[in-house]
Amino acid sequence: MAETTAHTDTIPQAASQAPAQEHQQHPIGLYLVVWLLLFVLSTFSYLIDYVGLQGYLRWSLILIFMLLKAGLIVAIFMHMAWERLALTYAILLPPLLVLVFVALMVSESHYVLLSRLTFFGAAP
Repeated sequence: MAETTAHTDTIPQAASQAPAQEHQQHPIGLYLVVWLLLFVLSTFSYLIDYVGLQGYLRWSLILIFMLLKAGLIVAIFMHMAWERLALTYAILLPPLLVLVFVALMVSESHYVLLSRLTFFGAAP
């Protein structure tokens, strides 16, 4: 039992310590400006319902404000503005492709509806 010794002295001190992680510090003013912009965009989004806009104008404005807010959140709070371009494409490209495919399906559904009405007559 006396032969078992701990070999902690053989590890150099510099190798046992992990190097300090470098990170960039963003100014608090940037976050405050983004919070203010998010507040203003949310206010405009609520004002659409308060004013009583209807139809395509209402939904277009709601979607525009939603995309602007999501873009600000992803770019600043999720730090995508400072990431490599490949990582940005890997995260943003799939949702864009989903939107393209949804637009294609909507177009196809209009074509199918139009052809059904043309060949089978009006709906009962």
